[in-house]
Amino acid sequence: MAKSDKNAAKKGGKDKGKGKKGKKGKKGGDSASRAISVADHPRAAAAVKRAKGFGGLGGFALAAYISHKAGVPAAQVGERALAVGIAGYLVAWACAVTVWRHLVLAEFKAAYEAGRATIEYPDEAPDPPAAGDDAGKPGTDGE
Repeated sequence: MAKSDKNAAKKGGKDKGKGKKGKKGKKGGDSASRAISVADHPRAAAAVKRAKGFGGLGGFALAAYISHKAGVPAAQVGERALAVGIAGYLVAWACAVTVWRHLVLAEFKAAYEAGRATIEYPDEAPDPPAAGDDAGKPGTDGE
């Protein structure tokens, strides 16, 4: 095995993803054809990040404080604090996304009613094949 192959094996083949940065977003080329999302809303995305941080840190600090006051050994205090911090992070994320989903949709609805936004529907899907067509069926040669 060559030296460069060994280095690639040690790195886990990380250079496989090189050159793929610009290929993101082929499906939803322009922003008008995309769906409304919390991640694309600037205030919502920042608020969700902030909530996740506070949820994780708050859960960690609360669990560490309560465990320490209960006289739990330091190693278990850390484990409990870490576990509750992760749970707080996830709960805060779920709550923040739920709240902001409603807020973003309400903002869009208000903008639509005021005439500042429009709804563009995607092109209609092609008609499904007729019942008698053999397209896509295996063994169409009489099997």
